[in-house]
Amino acid sequence: MQSDLRKIYDRFAETYEKNRGLFDMTDVIADFHQRLNCQTGHLLDLGCGAGEPFPAYFIGQGWQVTGVDFSQKMLALAHHYQPSLKTICADIGEADFLAEQFDAVTAIYCLFHIEYTKHEKIFQKIYRWLKPGGKALFTYATKEYTGAEIFNDYKEFMGERLFYSHTTPEHLAETLKSIGFTIDSTQYRQIGGETFLWLTLAK
Repeated sequence: MQSDLRKIYDRFAETYEKNRGLFDMTDVIADFHQRLNCQTGHLLDLGCGAGEPFPAYFIGQGWQVTGVDFSQKMLALAHHYQPSLKTICADIGEADFLAEQFDAVTAIYCLFHIEYTKHEKIFQKIYRWLKPGGKALFTYATKEYTGAEIFNDYKEFMGERLFYSHTTPEHLAETLKSIGFTIDSTQYRQIGGETFLWLTLAK
């Protein structure tokens, strides 16, 4: 399943230029940045793709940024657009780092492509990677996007059949709190004609 997804994102890389402006996240980035407890630091961006917009913004603010993605073609674009971005080619479910390495972690439009039963392990790792007081931001699919309270199936996106998976927001919140996170904010945002739940977490 993940190998199929990797091939799809390799194909997305080939048409990336014409779709660069499709998703405007200016307000999301500004909101997250002002919630952070430091002016500069180290950001981990899971599913970094072509290095935009989060890595690009934080690099511009003087941050050190590490990006993880499993698409070599997307990472080639990232190296083109953000030469100073440190990249790691890996599945975000398998990536690992030492504890308390990052001031912030972002996972934008990627976690819901992984089966939701595997999310808790990823959130546990994110919690471990964050420094005390660090924050994380991620997007989560809900019934507003899939039409179902719990979803584990395929939907069409930009001409491709992509796997999506999510549980209920209530169960998600319980899982995050059990790990130790404080939920800083939750907000449904419509960007590019799609509605997802955006959550900011604090350690």
